[in-house]
Amino acid sequence: MAKLTKLLGTAALLACLGGVALAEDAKPAPRTDLGADTVVATVNGKDITLGEMLTVRNGLPVEYKQLPDDVLFNGILDQLVQQTALSQIGEGMMTHRDEIALEVDRRAYLAGVVLDTTAKKAVTDEALQKAYDEKYAKAEPTKEYHAAHIIVPTEDEAKAVKAEIDGGKDFAEEAKAKSQDGAAANGGDLGWFALDKMVQPFADAVAGMKDGDIAGPIQTEYGWHVIKLYGTRMAEAPKLDDVRDQLTGDLRQKAVEDRVTDTVAKAKVEKKTDGIDPAVLKDDKILGE
Repeated sequence: MAKLTKLLGTAALLACLGGVALAEDAKPAPRTDLGADTVVATVNGKDITLGEMLTVRNGLPVEYKQLPDDVLFNGILDQLVQQTALSQIGEGMMTHRDEIALEVDRRAYLAGVVLDTTAKKAVTDEALQKAYDEKYAKAEPTKEYHAAHIIVPTEDEAKAVKAEIDGGKDFAEEAKAKSQDGAAANGGDLGWFALDKMVQPFADAVAGMKDGDIAGPIQTEYGWHVIKLYGTRMAEAPKLDDVRDQLTGDLRQKAVEDRVTDTVAKAKVEKKTDGIDPAVLKDDKILGE
């Protein structure tokens, strides 16, 4: 049902792209009394409101939101007219399966409203500053490394690459030609990083190198590496603005997790699963037709 709804909406919008013509007559003055409950159409006596149109618009992909205002307005209105007319027929065809699906969607939506509100309220200037102070205010300078690598599937391939570089071939050119990850196009350059951001034993190998050293083969879960260390530096703690997005994400995530844990802990939950085989979820016939 959800897929058909999306297709219906797309069809309505595309139809407007090709067929809406602007009237040459003088347009009435814009209304100033508009609100979420403003009725923009009725279908068999059922109101369609401006709030419903805005809700549809807010859920559209970015490319649709960039359409001309009149095209988007008429496309959304046509979509809602079609959905309303069809839903009136659908109400008389509702099965228990449909009722269950609507209830699941309702619960998910309401839970999402709670968690979204919780996440938004968690991020304040005071909360961000506190999170920053706790994480960075007393942080000691950390050592960072600038390295590049060439990663290949086998040890023999890594040994061959290392031998060619030891013999005078350029590391970056070898990386572009033979490395098998996203950094290859940039000569294998991994930029600056702290050791705790790298997988072991890659990090241990880098820690034991001197500027200009080339090491390998080093095996990790991703393959066999040949590594070149370009340099090291001591990095001071980042500024608040540099980590604002990261801290915002941390605050939102913690607030959501705490809200879920606290809400469930306070709820009266009685699981009644004795005698139910978990494999029953594979039996779609339980939902009926």
